[in-house]
Amino acid sequence: MTGAALRLTDVACLRGGRMLFAGVNLTLEPGGGALLTGPNGVGKSSLLRVCAGLLPAFAGTVACSGGVAMTDERLALDGELPLRDALSFWAKLDRAGQEAVDAALAAMALKGLAQVPVRMLSTGQRKRAMLARVIASGAGVWLLDEPGNGLDMASLDLLGRAVAGHLAAGGIVVAASHQPLPIDAPVTVALSDYQAEAA
Repeated sequence: MTGAALRLTDVACLRGGRMLFAGVNLTLEPGGGALLTGPNGVGKSSLLRVCAGLLPAFAGTVACSGGVAMTDERLALDGELPLRDALSFWAKLDRAGQEAVDAALAAMALKGLAQVPVRMLSTGQRKRAMLARVIASGAGVWLLDEPGNGLDMASLDLLGRAVAGHLAAGGIVVAASHQPLPIDAPVTVALSDYQAEAA
């Protein structure tokens, strides 16, 4: 992949009349990873959504190239479709081929569940399916919100391998988590350090 880049300059986020954070700066080039840390409510998910263009920054600028794929608490897969077909729907929108879907299923150890309706997947399987959707997108920038939630140790290992492969290919990963992750993220952004005002 080529052209993946993410740059945040003095970014601030206002939600519900409250300034969650301000003055966030982050620059990631191909192969770069960052981990967003801090307690619940500090704005980790909101910052990911700002990076994805789903929320406007109250101040500052966000520059992103190489395509973005995000996963959060929403499954975003049609529960009535077999898993492979549900992933293929998004892959077509992302202009990714069926090979990308099959590779993503393999990466998340889901090939044996390819024909199972999404609604029948367990919590852990759904989480792996969400990650497979990101993998299959072909996007250069992965935004992962609490990607370790609901995963056992074997699945966490799959996550770590997928992220490592993405970074090695020149991709970028930004992950928000309150728990340790098997992800090489040399940059840590502690959002508690960017609180705009005292509680």
